[in-house]
Amino acid sequence: MSWDLLVFHAPEGATAVDEIPNDFDPPTLGSGADVRQRLLDRLPELDLSDSAWGLLSGPTWSIEVNIGSEDPVGSIMLHVRGGGDDVLPVIALIGEALGARVLDMSTGNFLTGRAGDADGWHGFQQYRNGVLGPS
Repeated sequence: MSWDLLVFHAPEGATAVDEIPNDFDPPTLGSGADVRQRLLDRLPELDLSDSAWGLLSGPTWSIEVNIGSEDPVGSIMLHVRGGGDDVLPVIALIGEALGARVLDMSTGNFLTGRAGDADGWHGFQQYRNGVLGPS
């Protein structure tokens, strides 16, 4: 179980997934080699020994970076596990490195760097710790 985030070129004005036009066709993030290099330039500790699945570890969290094997790369998925809000700036850095936006798959909202961004992350941690039961 993880907190899942989609990183892609989304429309600038959209604040949530339901604001993306049905006919929107996002541009790619770039070639696989370019995407991996931009991530490594900003996050040199990212383990890309498997070029399709990266791993980034912090003191209390880990992020699996699912780049996939498609070339060019249309989007990447982040699978975040653990705890601690110190992971949020790292997620923002991934989006910045790719010039992309990050969509919280649990809330349907884009991360913006504002206060409510952690809602999905905190909800995941409560569910994982048994505070919230399955709905």
